[in-house]
Amino acid sequence: MLLRQIFDPYLAQYAYLVGCQRTGEALIIDPERDIDRYTALAKENGLRISAVTETHIHADFVSGARELSQDPSVKLCLSAEGGADWSYGWTGDRPNTKLLRDGDTFAVGNIEVRALHTPGHTPEHLCFVITDRGGGASEPVAIATGDFLFVSDVGRPDLLETAAGQENVAASSAEQLLGSLRDRLTTLGDYVQVLPGHGAGSACGKSLGAIPTSTLGYERRFNSPFKLAISDGDSFLKAILQGQPDPPAYFATMKRVNRDGVAVLGALPVAEHLTPALFSQKAEAPNTFVVDARTDSDAYADGHFPKSISAPLRSPFFSAATGSFLSEQDGILLLVEAGADVDLAVRQLFRIGFDNIQGWMTLSEAQAAGLLTEKSRSVPSATFDPAQALAVGAVIDVRTSGEHAQAHIPGALSVPYTRLLARLGEVPTGRPLFVHCASGKRAALASSFLRSRGFDVTHVNGAFSSCNVRLGSC
Repeated sequence: MLLRQIFDPYLAQYAYLVGCQRTGEALIIDPERDIDRYTALAKENGLRISAVTETHIHADFVSGARELSQDPSVKLCLSAEGGADWSYGWTGDRPNTKLLRDGDTFAVGNIEVRALHTPGHTPEHLCFVITDRGGGASEPVAIATGDFLFVSDVGRPDLLETAAGQENVAASSAEQLLGSLRDRLTTLGDYVQVLPGHGAGSACGKSLGAIPTSTLGYERRFNSPFKLAISDGDSFLKAILQGQPDPPAYFATMKRVNRDGVAVLGALPVAEHLTPALFSQKAEAPNTFVVDARTDSDAYADGHFPKSISAPLRSPFFSAATGSFLSEQDGILLLVEAGADVDLAVRQLFRIGFDNIQGWMTLSEAQAAGLLTEKSRSVPSATFDPAQALAVGAVIDVRTSGEHAQAHIPGALSVPYTRLLARLGEVPTGRPLFVHCASGKRAALASSFLRSRGFDVTHVNGAFSSCNVRLGSC
């Protein structure tokens, strides 16, 4: 048996290749949409992908299961446990498809994979118990836990309500999650490897660990919410829904397209390298937006393309910002630091369902053409006076709702930066806005978005504690 973990550091997502070296077959678990990475990895190891599956209908990226299953020789194995609302709508009468219920098995060469229904994060969620029969094993070696059990954390049960728009389901989902954590893993030994769907930095939990894998025994001993579910269900139910991060706006789109089906493109979209004149012309089109992907927010502030939004490429903020500030139908023009950055930018957009990429240009080309003409206003948090700001305008707190609840500037409006587009109607117009977060990073992104929509914005750059100290107790 061959096991490989494929990590996307920007979405903190793990996919897995499970291969039978005797037969040359391989299974891909939880692939992202740009599948060339998985096919290349299989080829490097002398394998062919014969099956694809996913633990659940994902909210944070477009699944690659449909892309991989365009090859009719690839067995498609998906959950049949979701009920009417969360059953796959795109499989149709596709041949070589197996819809899985609790306890069902399928084989990849001499490797047995057993479905374990673990609802709570989502109703259809499955874990996959992996046994290397070809290696002589009669007991499992690993379990792919998706968004059910992470290293140091468990999946969040509120996304159907906070991201997918279903009303009043978070509490019942939490009860399902409790039952799954308490009852569904009891027959598996402590030595079984835990292969989680995400790591630290994902919005699919509160405090995911940065260690890529674990064991059930370790998690039983040291995973606080898992331990609480086993020992004190009432306390678990009270704690699990508190402090969850506000999901990016694009999560709702991901749930829909992964359930109902996304366009199959067969390859990454090709972004055209534009001249400054053509770039500027395209930027004037309705519902077309310029995304400035440079890392340095101070450099962006010193000069950027008019009405562009800041989304640093090599960070989790790129997907979160573009996926929160734009809609999937919008046209996107990319400003990148180098031509070599285009592939990464296109991949990250492709992974969250943004395919309408109108073209790109480097920042040096834009600078030489005199296009970076707009500047941003900012004030250091250490010298920012909240009382004075509130006297002349409004203070916008773009931290998470949980951060705001713990401490905030009295009179500040709480709108997490990932929810700004959906709540734009709540943002005061006709007066100056002062935008802050905990460190200045999220506020820089939010300020660029609000400025692109015509607001008068000053970015409060620096630690929230500096604002807090000047104001006194919050």
